[in-house]
Amino acid sequence: MSFKIESKIVDTIGVIVVGGEVDMFSSPNLRDKLLPLFKKGVNGIIVDLSDVSFMDSSGIATLVEGLQWSKKDKKAFVLTGLGTNVKSALSLTKLDDVFIIKENTDDAFKELRNN
Repeated sequence: MSFKIESKIVDTIGVIVVGGEVDMFSSPNLRDKLLPLFKKGVNGIIVDLSDVSFMDSSGIATLVEGLQWSKKDKKAFVLTGLGTNVKSALSLTKLDDVFIIKENTDDAFKELRNN
């Protein structure tokens, strides 16, 4: 499956939908989609990983970078739709306790609207 990524703003919440493999070749594209959302004055960011089949350490590093930007800007950063591979990678690195993780985008929107 090839890499795909979409970015949109819904009710002042930035939403990035990622699909395929997030690796050292595609993670810069994820970074390029994340960064502008911090400059657009959104209130929070959701990264939907439902269609991600594989993520390596560079993909995880990009998510950590997004989390750092969100903490600096005092914005919520929520991951959603984690498949087995992504869940395992975050669990192995103990990052599953660092990120806000929700089952789906509906739950992620509820989380952000309650903050």
